[in-house]
Amino acid sequence: MTYVTEDHIDFKTQLAEKARIADTTLAELLARQTDIPQQLLEAIDYTIKAPGKRLRAALVLWCCELLAGRINENAKLSAAAMEMVHTYSLVHDDLPAMDDDDIRRGRPSCHRQFDEATAILTGDALLSLAFEILATKIDNADTAVRLIAELAAAAGPAGMIAGQIQDLQAQNTEGSEQLLEYIHTNKTAKMFRCAAAMGAICGEANEQQYNQLSEYGLKLGLGFQIADDILDVIASSEQLGKTVGKDIQQGKVTYPAVAGLDRSRQLGKKLAAEAIAALESFSTEAKVLRKLAVELEKRTK
Repeated sequence: MTYVTEDHIDFKTQLAEKARIADTTLAELLARQTDIPQQLLEAIDYTIKAPGKRLRAALVLWCCELLAGRINENAKLSAAAMEMVHTYSLVHDDLPAMDDDDIRRGRPSCHRQFDEATAILTGDALLSLAFEILATKIDNADTAVRLIAELAAAAGPAGMIAGQIQDLQAQNTEGSEQLLEYIHTNKTAKMFRCAAAMGAICGEANEQQYNQLSEYGLKLGLGFQIADDILDVIASSEQLGKTVGKDIQQGKVTYPAVAGLDRSRQLGKKLAAEAIAALESFSTEAKVLRKLAVELEKRTK
C-alpha cells in the first residue's frame, strides 16, 4: 500500500509552533491557579512542563485550523486540557503499581522526583483541572458540553482506563492481534481520536467532517502505538526519553511480540494509509495532517 504526501512541508517547524501554543496556554492557565498548595504546584509544573512532543495537543489545533482557518481560543483551551489529561496518564502509568518506570520525557518520573503520594495526587489534580477548564472557560455552553463528553469518554472506563487495565491483565499471556487491537485502541487510539474530534468541534465541523477527522485520529493513534511497540524493541532510552525494553521485561502483549517486527511495520504503514484516506475530501488543505500520519509511522523517537 502506498500513499502520497507533501514532502516539502516543514513538519518539525509546524509541530514546534503548535507545541509552543499549547505550552503558552498551559503556562497561562497554571499561573492563574493561586490556591494550589506549593508542593503540589511544583509537581504539576514539573510534569506538565517536561519536554514532550505535544502531539495530541497539536492535533486539536491542526484540526480546528483546518476547518476554521485559524486557531481559536476554544481550541487552545482544548489542547491544554488534552495535554493535562495525557500528562496525568503518564504520571499514573509510571507508578510502581502500574508500569513502574523511573524515567519520563528524559528525566525522573514524578514519583521519583517527589514521592508516590504526590505523584498520585498530581495526576488527580491534572485530570480534574482539565475538566474545570473546559467547563468554565469555553465560550459556549453547548460546545463545552460536547468537548467534556468527548474527553471523558476517551479517558474513562470504556476508553483509556479500559485499555490500561486490560494491558495489565494481559501481562505474561500469549496474547493475540485481536487483544492487542482492543488494548491499543482504548489505551492510545481513542485519545488521538478525541484530540481530532475536539479540534473538529472547536472548528465548527459538520457531521461529515467530524466523522472523517475522528476516523483519521483513531487510525493515527493505533499506528502511533504500534510504532511505540516497535521502538521499545529497537530504540535507545536516550532516543525515547523513557526506559526501553520494559515491555519484554514485564511480559507485555505487544505487536512485535505477537506479530513480529515485519508484520508490525506492515500494519503501521497500512494504518498510516488508512488515516490519510480518511482525509480525502479535505484535498490539499489537510496536507500537514497527511504528513503527520507518515511522520508518526516512521518515527525514531
